[in-house]
Amino acid sequence: MTTSTIAGAARLHDSVVDATELPRIIQVTENLYAAAFSLMKLLPARFIIDRAEAAGQLRPGTRIIETSSGTFALGLAMVCRLRGYDLTIVGDCAIDRDLRTRLEMLGATVEIVEYAGQPGGIQGARLARVEELRRLHPDSFVPGQYDNPDNPGAYAVVAGLIGETVGSVDCLVGPVGSGGSTGGLAAALRPVDPALHLVGVDTHGSIIFGTPDGPRTLRGLGSSIHPGNVRHAAYDEVHWVTAAEAFHATHELFRTHGLFMGPTSGASFQVASWWAARNPDSKVVMVLPDEGYRYQSTVYNTDWLREQGIEPAPTPGGPVTVAHPLDAPAAWSRLVWARRGFDDVMMPEADA
Repeated sequence: MTTSTIAGAARLHDSVVDATELPRIIQVTENLYAAAFSLMKLLPARFIIDRAEAAGQLRPGTRIIETSSGTFALGLAMVCRLRGYDLTIVGDCAIDRDLRTRLEMLGATVEIVEYAGQPGGIQGARLARVEELRRLHPDSFVPGQYDNPDNPGAYAVVAGLIGETVGSVDCLVGPVGSGGSTGGLAAALRPVDPALHLVGVDTHGSIIFGTPDGPRTLRGLGSSIHPGNVRHAAYDEVHWVTAAEAFHATHELFRTHGLFMGPTSGASFQVASWWAARNPDSKVVMVLPDEGYRYQSTVYNTDWLREQGIEPAPTPGGPVTVAHPLDAPAAWSRLVWARRGFDDVMMPEADA
């Protein structure tokens, strides 16, 4: 008779949120590791709601109002459905039909706003509508993912998981949108590894790290506003990548490593694999925010790519290193940020 032993104790999860909010830690190459999430924004959505409940800000019947056109909306809708809160999501046309269907099936009310020249672009328009709804519903709760410190605070548990599995980390690479994941992870990891090199991945058309505002085909990272949760002085290095480069890296991540992830994960992989190859003695962890199923009709669809005029392709030779954000060409670019404040980078002559 053969006896099999299963390592580790089985765990019964009390909800799908509990079962899926944490990443899988995967060794991708000799010195590159992935924190691969099914739906990363589920973690801060749950954590923010937990903290609001503990503080007495949420009671049965409280309406929750938030702006998001992506995975934070989905994570929040899952948490609100399980806990019985009414949810209104204020988004824009980036909420595709399939995502809107999922949000509405979870009971969320979805409002789509149009950009009409407001400061802050479409995100500014969305935030303005959230304020209108807050005034109409004074007893409502707004999670405020861009400014709520509980967003980055949620990632302390992930830092603990990385420490238990990977150990000491030399470099952390991740996309920057609200600033929650990279900022929160770095803040939790640096007490153990103060020299941790933090690399933020952005895209052209995003103002977060000083490039001009503009249209962004690569969604899920970047911003037309300056989120309060982006602590610029935490970053050692910043990269701007294009949609064509990131989409190629997304495909390559799946073809080469079997990781079927979304385009922000591809952008993270593009930069992290380059950095790890050039620093072979360093242990590198990259953040992969969500899986690729939402993007099968777009990023993974050759007809859609052709319609957009995008040919996924790598950049031979890696990024162009620039001295100032306004010098970044419309291709993969890199700036040594050196843990400086935003104004210190944008107006260095003021310190001279």
